[in-house]
Amino acid sequence: MATTDATSGTTASTSSASSGILSSLGIGSGLDIGSLVSQLVAAERAPAQARITAQASDVATKISAMATLKSALSTFQSALVTLTTPSDFSAITASSSDESVFTATASPSAVEGDYDVEVSQLAKAQQLVSTATFASGGDTAVGYGTLTLGLGGQSFSVTLDSSSNTLSDIRDAINSASGNPGIKASLIYGTGGTQLVLTSTVTGAANTITVASSGGDGGLAALDYSATAGGNFTVKQSPQDAQMTVAGIAYTGPSNTISNAIDGVTLNLLATNSGSPATLSVGSNTSATATNVQAFVTAYNTLQTTLSQLGDYNSSTQTAGVLLGDSVLSTAYSAITRLSTDPVAGLSGNYTSLAGIGVTTDANGQLQLDSTRLTAAINANPSAVSDIFASKSGVANRLNDYLDTLLGSTGAIAARDANLTESQNEITQETSDLDAQMQTVQARYTAQFTAMDSILSQLNTTASYLDRVFNTSNNSSSSSG
Repeated sequence: MATTDATSGTTASTSSASSGILSSLGIGSGLDIGSLVSQLVAAERAPAQARITAQASDVATKISAMATLKSALSTFQSALVTLTTPSDFSAITASSSDESVFTATASPSAVEGDYDVEVSQLAKAQQLVSTATFASGGDTAVGYGTLTLGLGGQSFSVTLDSSSNTLSDIRDAINSASGNPGIKASLIYGTGGTQLVLTSTVTGAANTITVASSGGDGGLAALDYSATAGGNFTVKQSPQDAQMTVAGIAYTGPSNTISNAIDGVTLNLLATNSGSPATLSVGSNTSATATNVQAFVTAYNTLQTTLSQLGDYNSSTQTAGVLLGDSVLSTAYSAITRLSTDPVAGLSGNYTSLAGIGVTTDANGQLQLDSTRLTAAINANPSAVSDIFASKSGVANRLNDYLDTLLGSTGAIAARDANLTESQNEITQETSDLDAQMQTVQARYTAQFTAMDSILSQLNTTASYLDRVFNTSNNSSSSSG
């Protein structure tokens, strides 16, 4: 009995131990294949995914940095727009002591001085009003045929047929004529009827209006007019020239905008002031030039700050700019520095570069402006200061030309953007390929674990069967004892 009991106990203990091992491992028919496979696939994917993620982050960071670079360069180029022509750096200004009479502007070629200006007559344009009144307004049938209108030696014709012969048709034909040199037609609807008004848009005594009819039914003859023979219009405003004196010298011209009376000065006449001359003052405008130079220095320094942030190494924080060592950035930095500070071709004397007018570079690559030296340069040679920036090979123009190329569709920045976009596409493809590869790995692991689980399930079934057999045998032994 003792033996039988011992054997029975040992057998039961062995069976329980086998079942316990299977349970503790969590295997058998209840195996969580999905979780195991997911963990294995994730582990196998991790190195490749880490590399792809790092590459994607690097490319995205560089794309952002290139966008920052492009924006900074574009902003700098916009600041150059007002510095690329000599008039932008005009050191001469013109002013009027009475801007209700005239205003004035000056070009760099103007000569300093004060002048008395007396305006006795403003230039005016002719205006004619038809002597005939038309009771039916714009719908009144006048006649058909051809009207030939002239203005200051230029003429054009309009042809009206019997179906378009009203006063409105005449007005519209004149206003829409392609060869019209400046005659505007309108209708005035008075209490006594409607009248046709012809107004010249061109001032000056020589710019008189003529109207001659021909052909048709003869009705258009009601609109004939010439300055010498008169006719069917009343002159409401005679054409006249502007008349004035500058420093006592008489001047007559067809326009109220006069640019050929004083070298480099344009006058805009607004009213007469006979007997009360106003003063035209032409003088230096050093403050405007100094403001433009300071604006350039500020824009340049703002750009240099951005370039430094993108491409420098900060030893105190041990951090590098995103574009440190990038050829596009380093080339742009060098070119902009050189184009800004090199002497300007074609200039000679004391003022041939920014340094000559007091704009120098400090140890950090920033520009510093010596206002005293700049003012002295403007007073001594204003045109030279203008030429340093705005001549054909001046600082502003050569920088603008370089930036046009750099920022253009075939420039270095566009090429770098294209390369980065291609890198993004490659990373996207690598991710897609990795996904496909991991799907294959997942399928393989799933198949392997499914097969293993099937075997384990069968083993568990066998173990359960054997366990029942042993239990039945032990029970039988116990009963017979």
